[in-house]
Amino acid sequence: MFNMRLKLSRKKRYYALAALAVGCLLAGVMAKTHFAKAPIKPESLPVVRTQLIQAANTGQGYTYAGEVRGRYESQLAFQVTGKIIKRNVQLGSVVNAGDVLMQMDAKDIQQTVSSNSAQVYSAQSQLRLAESNLSRYRQLLDSGAISHAQYDQYVNAYDAAAAAVQQAAAQYTQGSNQLDYTLLTADQPGVVSAITAETGQVVSAGQAVVTVVQDGEREIEISVPENRLEELKSAGQLQVTFWALPNVTLNGKVREIAPMADPATRTFKVRVSLLNPPPSVKLGMTATVALAGGTAQPAFSIPLSALYQTGDTPAVLVVNDNILTLRPIQTGPFGNGTIQVLAGLQPGDRIVSAGVHKLTEGQRVKIAGDTL
Repeated sequence: MFNMRLKLSRKKRYYALAALAVGCLLAGVMAKTHFAKAPIKPESLPVVRTQLIQAANTGQGYTYAGEVRGRYESQLAFQVTGKIIKRNVQLGSVVNAGDVLMQMDAKDIQQTVSSNSAQVYSAQSQLRLAESNLSRYRQLLDSGAISHAQYDQYVNAYDAAAAAVQQAAAQYTQGSNQLDYTLLTADQPGVVSAITAETGQVVSAGQAVVTVVQDGEREIEISVPENRLEELKSAGQLQVTFWALPNVTLNGKVREIAPMADPATRTFKVRVSLLNPPPSVKLGMTATVALAGGTAQPAFSIPLSALYQTGDTPAVLVVNDNILTLRPIQTGPFGNGTIQVLAGLQPGDRIVSAGVHKLTEGQRVKIAGDTL
């Protein structure tokens, strides 16, 4: 009887353990099924636009377009006011010293000269009369016929007549000079580069009507922005090429820099002297001036929106394996919505081009695309 009870007790425990094992197995299967069906949420990464720094944007050199000019350019003008009646030169005419370039109507000045000449004759006649009277009254004074006071009056009249002759002669000389001024002549040999008045035009004294480029040195005139002046001043030598002469390259040197910027262009006029220019270099030719043998420092243009300002140090966010790294940079001049980077970037770097102040260093991001 006891053995039968013992067998029943063992059978109950066996069934209980079997039911427990089946329950655990079902629970594990259900849990696995539940977790397998639950979706895994992906990591939320901010999307950024970037710019790839290209190697073609490096090594930026500076060249300046200019024009061949003469070192000495004379703007000639009449010294009197009048009407131009004759023009003897054209643009490009070669002139010598003393050549008459233009002629002015001299009728009125000629009348003035004639009037001054008549005044000279009149004054000389008065002087001769005063001289005769003085000679006669000197004899009367010597004979005691007149007083010394009377004699002094004739001496004074003679002196006044002599002064009147000098005055009339000076006026005549002045009028003659005015007559000569109606002819515009070249002071030095050269080439006519500009004519700003035509026959029949009334011009005032001092108004430039003809520009003559004197024979001699040739220069290139260029316009330089203020941020490049120091570089140009320190340049030992410049290279000059010509659009019309592709096989000609000349050496140049900065001779003169304007002390003030042009009020319209805000650039400075710079004159570059040409060393031993050939005869084929003509006035007015288009030239290009570049630094000779200079190695321009690498420079890149990036959008202003890519700047990440931390205190006084500008920086950019560089993307490496989708992780942001803050890198300080050295900036240059501003452009149209861009800024030049002089140091801190290399070709192949990828930077965030917008929304940089919403990001932090070390943050993982997703690249959407490059800016143009």
